[in-house]
Amino acid sequence: MLAGVALGATWSALASAQAGESGATPQRFERAEVHMGTPFRLVFYADTETLANKAATAAFSRVAELNGSLSDYLPESELSRLGAASPTSEPLAVGDDLWRVLRHAQRLARATDGAFDVTVGPYSRLWRRARRRRAVPESELLEQAAAAVGYEKLRLHECRQSVSLLAERMRLDLGGIAKGYAADEALAVLRKHGITAALVDAGGDVVAGAPPPGRATWHVAIAEVVEADEEQATPTPQLLLEDAAVATSGDLYQYLEVDGRRYSHIIDPRTGLGLPGPSSVTVIAPDGITADSLASAVSVLGAERGLELVRQTPRAACRFVWIDEEDRTQARATDNFAQYLQQTTTTIAK
Repeated sequence: MLAGVALGATWSALASAQAGESGATPQRFERAEVHMGTPFRLVFYADTETLANKAATAAFSRVAELNGSLSDYLPESELSRLGAASPTSEPLAVGDDLWRVLRHAQRLARATDGAFDVTVGPYSRLWRRARRRRAVPESELLEQAAAAVGYEKLRLHECRQSVSLLAERMRLDLGGIAKGYAADEALAVLRKHGITAALVDAGGDVVAGAPPPGRATWHVAIAEVVEADEEQATPTPQLLLEDAAVATSGDLYQYLEVDGRRYSHIIDPRTGLGLPGPSSVTVIAPDGITADSLASAVSVLGAERGLELVRQTPRAACRFVWIDEEDRTQARATDNFAQYLQQTTTTIAK
């Protein structure tokens, strides 16, 4: 049995309201809106409320623009229209944002031999329906979907910034990378407005800029899976971040259990099956797109191969936590993860 904590990174700037309360500038501001199906939260310091409102509005507008391009839920998004055109008779030009995300995704797909693969969309659709019906997808449907999945079926043409989809009924799913990219872009908008001390929380994908005034870092709390005996007083990891990002991938609540077998919402693109769980993977990286996509990839690769992948990524760190068959918490981490870590003890509410 697992403790009732929500997976994903959450933010906290300890004592961060002091500047605003004293009347000194810059002041602390917080704004939140729902985008990409999740709360996007901005915490930042600005000289005036007028500037804060203008910057936040621009940042949220940028995220909404990205959703219109990268969503696989919106039938008129650029991503959805691209998938609907498969197989493409000739390469199709794509916009700058979709191009950047697909190029990053394909590099990671090659590095992981397909453990990270944005062509997983046909599987994603089957498992979304499976969770609603509480039934595992039929093997025949998984076999049919497999014909449209595989990163080698997605080709990028650098010279023309265009894309070819080589199989019928391909659908792309950027769920393991788009939020991190959107958080990066939201922070970039704040910086364009002269706001550098800022943090963006995209539903658990956190991108931190310069720390609050008078502070060395942002304090970002992460929730991890724990065994039942640890529920009452569990050390909550506090990460100390400056100009860095963190993403947590896991399946504490988003899973399907059928006939005693557990299937995560995280799909292995190589098999079409939800991962067995439970587990949580926390990745720290220089930017959100890297942290988000690596967290997804490591979840699929497992602790040994996943941590090795992170070690090969500049300025990245990772911790992999899982519950073993005897309901015990196990954890492994890269050596450099500890340098970001500050432990505090808190009580977890059931």
